Amino acid sequence: MSPIPIVEIQNVNHSFGSGRLRKQILFDISTTIQPGEVVIMTGPSGSGKTTLLTLIGALRATQDGSLKVLAQELRGASESKLVELRRNIGYIFQAHNLLNSLRAWQNVQMSLELHSDVSKQQSRAMAEEMLASVGLAEWVNQYPNELSGGQKQRVAIARALVSKPKLVLADEPTAALDKKSGRDVVEIMQRLAKQQGSAIVLVTHDNRILDVADRILHMEDGYLSSLDVAAL
Repeated sequence: MSPIPIVEIQNVNHSFGSGRLRKQILFDISTTIQPGEVVIMTGPSGSGKTTLLTLIGALRATQDGSLKVLAQELRGASESKLVELRRNIGYIFQAHNLLNSLRAWQNVQMSLELHSDVSKQQSRAMAEEMLASVGLAEWVNQYPNELSGGQKQRVAIARALVSKPKLVLADEPTAALDKKSGRDVVEIMQRLAKQQGSAIVLVTHDNRILDVADRILHMEDGYLSSLDVAAL
């Protein structure tokens, strides 16, 4: 019996604006993403990559077609259903979006606040354990301004993965990092997500990390196509 896809997209279109100012951004997008799969999405700026990522993450309303995440249809879903779904998604962005007034473990712990079944004591222990997993065991009490760019992004990865989400969405996570730091954070993300059985969808312009992908999708002018990983 085949596993249920983490993401299932069929004939999705998306536009911004209305009337004469309406502009279509995505055209007839269809793909599936399986549990444990690492999918990298490439393409030029303005091609629609981030728009598609935010649709998959239930951060933007699905207008046309069918988009299922964890077997939940997003088109027409109520806000309460979307909030529930977001608890099972980890988000990693180019800007790490850490709160400077909180220590590293507190930034990671924030991700667990939506989970009412996790106590404060448990959540701190889970946050510190996840920080250790990304190589920051000795930095759990530091504030963001005391960390390097690579360390901040590791905190952001720990925050995204601490609740063991079924889906991890990353938008240009290595853009502000040097080669080694960028490679490190992607490999950490890949390893932890594989261990947890999560799927990863990673948008990037960074050709140095394409080899971590199980599959590469290319977006061009709002159209999605697959690339041969072995040929890269």
